Amino acid sequence: MQHDSADYHIPVLLERSIELLVTDPQGIYVDGTLGGGGHSRLLLSRLGEKSRVIGFDQDPDAIRRAQRLFGDDPRLSPVHNNVDHLRNVLQHMEIPTIDGLLLDLGVSSHQIDVPERGFSFRFEGPLDMRMDQERTVTAADLIARSPEEELARLFFTYGEERHSRRIARAIVQASARGPLLTTGELVATISAVTSPAFRSKTLARIFQALRIAVNDELGALERTLSDALDLLRVGGHLVVISYHSLEDRIVKQFLRDEASSCVCPPRTPICVCGKVARITLLHSRYIEADEIEVRRNPRARSARLRAGEKIHA
Repeated sequence: MQHDSADYHIPVLLERSIELLVTDPQGIYVDGTLGGGGHSRLLLSRLGEKSRVIGFDQDPDAIRRAQRLFGDDPRLSPVHNNVDHLRNVLQHMEIPTIDGLLLDLGVSSHQIDVPERGFSFRFEGPLDMRMDQERTVTAADLIARSPEEELARLFFTYGEERHSRRIARAIVQASARGPLLTTGELVATISAVTSPAFRSKTLARIFQALRIAVNDELGALERTLSDALDLLRVGGHLVVISYHSLEDRIVKQFLRDEASSCVCPPRTPICVCGKVARITLLHSRYIEADEIEVRRNPRARSARLRAGEKIHA
């Protein structure tokens, strides 16, 4: 059964992101997360016949969907890969520069809502959480092989969970009695040592932390941002939509650093660092979804869009 893209994943900040992304209707653009194809579909509608869109996704479900949706459009090239391989893929395709890159970070609605993927604490399923099914380490594997101190660090760093040590200890003790293999088993273990009043938020933070760790999401983001700026042509735009503070902090700091020129100490009479700003911020602050979009798609509530234009090679 085929679904409309809205059933698969409702794209967030759709109009605003594409409006900021397109600088040349005949240009070459990268959609870093094809997902349900919503962003790419609107992007292609704004582009001319000679344009090109390279759409990355590490989830084979998304690639198969894109091939069905866009199979007859020669302008779109779906790539089953993490966008952090952007440089190598473009080099293989003999594309030296691009006009824009859109990164819609996080997990898609489709991935969350499919119990077999194990992304959600709301559904019973295998403790998987791999965005790319070709990855070898699942969330269950990560839990089984990690000592208590490492789990506590993951939960605190990637989930910003205050009770990370207590939860890590409970998980290690439960694992000693037998491996945790399902989302339900993990939920029961966490629920036994957390307050009912805050349980949903705690579960969300722990599941987020495991998902980030399994998929190396923050490392991939840092690598992608670094490569993207090298590959963007002068005048090209980088547009990033993030959904939690860890991602947004990386994006914000990267854009600020690259928008700064001289970083010499204030009392240095002449610049000796030689640093030149490579981008200009398209907005001094992030862009949020309005109330109309949030009512239509509650997952848009946490979205923050930041964008920059490359000004120096």
